[in-house]
Amino acid sequence: MTTDNSSFAELFGEAPLMAILRGMGVERSLAMATTAWDLGITAVEVPVQTPTDVEALRVLAEAAAARGLKVGAGTVVSLEHVRQAKEAGAAFTVSPGFDVEIVRASHAAGMPALPGVSTATEVQAAAKEGLNWLKAFPASIVGTGWFSAMRGPFPGVNFVATGGMDASNAGTFLEAGVRVVAVGSALEDPAQLPALAKLLA
Repeated sequence: MTTDNSSFAELFGEAPLMAILRGMGVERSLAMATTAWDLGITAVEVPVQTPTDVEALRVLAEAAAARGLKVGAGTVVSLEHVRQAKEAGAAFTVSPGFDVEIVRASHAAGMPALPGVSTATEVQAAAKEGLNWLKAFPASIVGTGWFSAMRGPFPGVNFVATGGMDASNAGTFLEAGVRVVAVGSALEDPAQLPALAKLLA
């Protein structure tokens, strides 16, 4: 079965940023998601590592639907996470690594998967599976040069830079050819919001 996650192009739209709301609880997650949506960030990810995370995902999925937007489940590392994500109303899944079983299960459940990669071997395996959107993790460790290097052999792959990203380095990664940069705690820092808004302008 060939999977396909080209629908991420529509999900992200023109916005070069994605929000990751990790372990914030229900109320704080909703507040941060609202900040992200008001800024113009259309994609929000809620990592599902605890029952509270799953409940936050459910609440955010409903709030997003009211705005015509979608929310995804992050840190999906098991088939149980795929099931929980689907039940909570997630529209997509994000994983720290590339696990073909999770990619296929997510695809079968109607949720495009965004697996994590950090080597050419993983990018090639994911592309073979039919995926043209991949999460580069940890982006701050692989560095901007990694993206330039990958663009040669894999010109059709779009990368989402995740891990250690904030307003201070997001622009540099976007200039390096990254399609989307995922930010988390930066959304809670009033000093960073103007810079993030500028990237979205």
